[in-house]
Amino acid sequence: MTAKREFEIVADTELPATPERVWQAVTTDTSAWMFPTDQWPAERTIDEYPHHLVSRMEGPDGWFNQLEHVLEPVDGGRAKLHYVHSGIFADNWDEQYDGASKHTEFYLHTLAQYLEHFDGRPVVFTDIQAPAASQTPEAFEELKRALGVEGVEAGSPFAVNVHGVGQLSGLVDFANGNFLGLRTADTLFRFFGRNAFGAPVGMTVHDFSGFGDPELTAKAWGAFLEKVYA
Repeated sequence: MTAKREFEIVADTELPATPERVWQAVTTDTSAWMFPTDQWPAERTIDEYPHHLVSRMEGPDGWFNQLEHVLEPVDGGRAKLHYVHSGIFADNWDEQYDGASKHTEFYLHTLAQYLEHFDGRPVVFTDIQAPAASQTPEAFEELKRALGVEGVEAGSPFAVNVHGVGQLSGLVDFANGNFLGLRTADTLFRFFGRNAFGAPVGMTVHDFSGFGDPELTAKAWGAFLEKVYA
């Protein structure tokens, strides 16, 4: 019998946008900073625009997944966010909790990047997974080396010619042992070291250029990742 345990991940942060704009981002524009959630079978159990939102999904045997956003305006047209992700993990609880909690910091950081630099601009979202060979302990560092940002701290400029993708330059906006964020003038590139959580390395591209093509993006970056982990 599978052991089930509840979890709760809590985060408090300040975001560079009004509660109304944050509400838009976390309800409608999730592809711009996280991933599409428009097909989720979630029910809004609390829907008090623009200050309190609770979305919940339920399944068999008491399973549930719930996201809560509490928003308060602060000076300067900013918003304070109190975020709670709760639910039940059925398998590998410690590993799943570790992965989910660390993803939370990265997603909320990316939300802030979107709101500050690209708020309201149409986005083309692409999700690319590295091959199974990227599940080794050193896989994420291999990716950083291939991108020329190994050991580079957040806040540093970067420039790299990615084979099949082209020349990229901008800012390393996030960097730790599990995640990497690169921001150019028109795109957010997010890299996920999920090898630490028993899965392949992954990445997402959030293209605000107005010229994004998800098929070409997936093909180019997929070929790059195949080469990194050949």
